[in-house]
Amino acid sequence: MISPKFFIDTLKGFGIGFFAGVPDSLLKNICAYISDNVDDKHNIITANEGGAIGLAAGYHLATGNIPVVYMQNSGQGNVINPLASLTDKDVYNIPVLLIIGWRGKPGIHDEPQHVKQGKITLQLLDTMGIKHDVLSKDEPEAAQQIESAVNYMRSSNEVFALVVEKDTFDTYKLQKNEVRKEYEMSRENAIKKVAETISEKDVVVSTTGMISRELFEYRTAKNQTHEKDFLTVGSMGHASQIALGIALEKTDRKVWCFDGDGAAIMHMGSMAIIGQSNPKNYVHVVFNNGAHDSVGGQPTVGLKINLPQIAKSCGYDYVFDVEIESALDETLKKIKTISGLVFLQICVRKGNRKDLGRPTTTPIQNKTALMEFLKK
Repeated sequence: MISPKFFIDTLKGFGIGFFAGVPDSLLKNICAYISDNVDDKHNIITANEGGAIGLAAGYHLATGNIPVVYMQNSGQGNVINPLASLTDKDVYNIPVLLIIGWRGKPGIHDEPQHVKQGKITLQLLDTMGIKHDVLSKDEPEAAQQIESAVNYMRSSNEVFALVVEKDTFDTYKLQKNEVRKEYEMSRENAIKKVAETISEKDVVVSTTGMISRELFEYRTAKNQTHEKDFLTVGSMGHASQIALGIALEKTDRKVWCFDGDGAAIMHMGSMAIIGQSNPKNYVHVVFNNGAHDSVGGQPTVGLKINLPQIAKSCGYDYVFDVEIESALDETLKKIKTISGLVFLQICVRKGNRKDLGRPTTTPIQNKTALMEFLKK
């Protein structure tokens, strides 16, 4: 394995010291080391991966130096446009070092949403004409790969990608203590509270990661079926639009979107579309813990911005913001009597229980059951 310190020190030796991106579980050790050893001006966790490419391009324009953008391979979809129409040699010819966590690598068991992306990770880079290497787990060999990548980028001004397999980086625990408010409710308990108030005909669309896993376990613990829930296991940031598509067609049912702060921020423009579409049967719930909990707990800006005010400005009819369980109980009672577009932010603690399971149904089984339920 590679020591995160060795990796970052090697990059610094070539004058590389700017980092931007979206965290990934395969990169959590290196991201933690960067957080502890790079100032906030030179390490920015972005809303989405495409934004990180834009930020990196701006840094290069201002300094002439090579920036780093880190991401999970699922984020390749978000970077195709800026890589093809901004940094590409046929446009502005801007060098960026990509560090890509390779989830779903063929032959390695992973979750369903990573299987396809894992198969096409290297193919996408080839299609875009981006030179790449699978980062070695041997430090001397990795150092040679970094040197070759830097030489290539300096001579060509083109993008280069280092693809990172599971267990490439040694363990590193974040040392920096983040000062944050300790909220009363856990996310799992808040999900249970909301799920308990949902009517028989209502539908839930839950975002990727812990929220869908916790909702699934709630249904299982209650001996309930899962037919009312669409568990968005991938497509981070798009659950709210899936829910909107259902709500606009099924106006006789209330549709609940169980969203996360990182997902909501990743494609925040979706809130504007929801507001302007203004379905009266839509409840957008954001469980906000200010963290990317599913990939290591790295911070988002979720608790530093006013999501309820953004929702209000986007045209939501009713906006609620709760931090304590008693307030959530009262708010849910109100929502049950409301006809109108609702936004509910629930501020919750960071983290989840260690024995949290995963959905035991396949995505296709989930889709089929929901579609049958919507016919009733």
